[in-house]
Amino acid sequence: MISVKSISKKFGKLEVLKDFSLEFELGNSYAIMGPNGSGKTTLIKTILGMVLPDQGEVLVKGQSIKGNHTYRSLIGYMPQIGRYPANMKIGQLFAMMKDMRPEIKAYDTELIAQYELEGMKDKALGTLSGGTRQKVSAALAFLFNPDILILDEPTAGLDPIAVEVLKKKIKNERESGKLILITSHILSDLEELTNRAVYIFEGEVYFADTVDSLKEITDEERFSPAIAKLMQWTLKKNTAKKSLSHV
Repeated sequence: MISVKSISKKFGKLEVLKDFSLEFELGNSYAIMGPNGSGKTTLIKTILGMVLPDQGEVLVKGQSIKGNHTYRSLIGYMPQIGRYPANMKIGQLFAMMKDMRPEIKAYDTELIAQYELEGMKDKALGTLSGGTRQKVSAALAFLFNPDILILDEPTAGLDPIAVEVLKKKIKNERESGKLILITSHILSDLEELTNRAVYIFEGEVYFADTVDSLKEITDEERFSPAIAKLMQWTLKKNTAKKSLSHV
């Protein structure tokens, strides 16, 4: 569904992605992991067309996204921090988004209902708590029933009930055959919501396989210690690589 082919990207002298290739397939939910500065955000923004790679290309459904914005209609995106016009009301925001997609006639309003956002439609976005803005962002991501969902720290700031509502929604969407990419620092969420793991370090892919495979090669039964062990291996390998480069 999404093919990332030999992507390289520099910001000044900093090489953020290095000959980076990945395949993301429908019916799977991918945990996108890595330390701060590893290239996760740049990868996501490249897929969304917000960052242009220096080399390589991204294909969605076999078509290059370069110069093509129509593919974005396939994607529902939930940012880590939703930034909206302070004076705009919740209802106005949803109406505006629907007006921008006139070809869509049927909407997925499940989260709007479960988060009781209809009853808050006259509230200005600038007056909302962080958690309520997260609910708005989640509802918008699912609104147009997209084939691809990109969720950046989706449970951050949500209360426990809202978290469970969103987790159930994500699981149902994966089971229905959607492609889901999730970034999160909450490893328990990733273990619960994903079946494939991608670990990025300093702009390179160090692991891309199933969660079960990750547990098997690390000889761990749980996701969190498996990731911790993978991180340790990656750091040791990188330290050794840098040492050899100075010999």
